[in-house]
Amino acid sequence: MSAQRTALITGASRGLGLALARSLAARGWQLIIDARDPIPLAEAAAELRRLTTVTAIAGDVASPAHRRALAVAARAAGGLDAVFNNASILGPSPQPVLLDYDLGVLEKVYRVNVFAPLALLQALRPILHDGARIVNVTSDAGVEPYAGWGGYGSSKAALEQLSAILAEENPGWRVYWVDPGDMRTRMQQEAYPGEDISDRPLPETSVPGFLRLLDEDLPSGRYLARELAAQVPV
Repeated sequence: MSAQRTALITGASRGLGLALARSLAARGWQLIIDARDPIPLAEAAAELRRLTTVTAIAGDVASPAHRRALAVAARAAGGLDAVFNNASILGPSPQPVLLDYDLGVLEKVYRVNVFAPLALLQALRPILHDGARIVNVTSDAGVEPYAGWGGYGSSKAALEQLSAILAEENPGWRVYWVDPGDMRTRMQQEAYPGEDISDRPLPETSVPGFLRLLDEDLPSGRYLARELAAQVPV
């Protein structure tokens, strides 16, 4: 790997993506970040640039043109040591049951949560360093049959299986699909409109688990971020 490691983090203007970006910036990683909304993305980039080199590109990961722009930036940065496929969408709020789910909306959820991570990796493949870490952020909704979570949950289940096959097909990478656990984020609030989610941990609680996947040579597979974090020596 290069002396200064470089990571691409999607959905990095808030929540878990921003928490990850802050931690990597503090460690001196060069960052390429994106988000759909340019204003909070610019604010995040300004903060992170106090610590490291940051390229911020606003756009939708479901857009081929945006993914190409990310790949161009990654090549200009000298390639990538890690990719965090963190960007995702919940779908309707409140979540509908499957028999009432608008299929056009469900298709959009799959375009962002399933197709975009794979398409981005296809675009980045020539510029991923040997031993690159591919981290696909998933959810317990991808493995547990929660009523009302059929759209988002099934998209994460698809991402999990996609990740498992990527790991088998690309032994030169480390492919991780990681459940960060419930977090106090805007998406979590959208999933439970009107409810008090102040008891959920902040995204920063899960970050140490993700960092272990960068620091150690753990085998490809599914991990729970908080379990990994709990195993970090104090």
